[in-house]
Amino acid sequence: MIKTDSIEISTQGNAQVLDITQPVALAVADSEVESGIVTVFCPSATSGVTTIEYENGAVRDFQRLFDEIVAPNREYLHNLRWGDGNGHSHVRAALLGPSLTIPFVKKRLTLGTWQQIVYVDFDNRSRRRSLVVQIMGE
Repeated sequence: MIKTDSIEISTQGNAQVLDITQPVALAVADSEVESGIVTVFCPSATSGVTTIEYENGAVRDFQRLFDEIVAPNREYLHNLRWGDGNGHSHVRAALLGPSLTIPFVKKRLTLGTWQQIVYVDFDNRSRRRSLVVQIMGE
């Protein structure tokens, strides 16, 4: 069985990290699927999904890492073409990736104790986002 759902969120951008574990777990719990996998996909070229311990220090370290390896103040050819100043956002999103797949058993995500699902919006402005949640299993 396959069920497709969505999670609607508002973001501030600028590498904002949002914990989306609960809405994903709720989508799984509300589905008719007992065990399988759930994929979270962000149809966006300036955001990504991963897991991390959603703790202030770890989140700030994660954000700092992106500032260090893909600094927003560098010259990006994308900015020259479109003039929107978010060239760094596209590069960051490509490094993180747009999707994550998590197994679940008996309608419960198999995440580790300190592992949360996070959505990161790298764009340089606030956005309204719709994430695709696809549940597959039996």
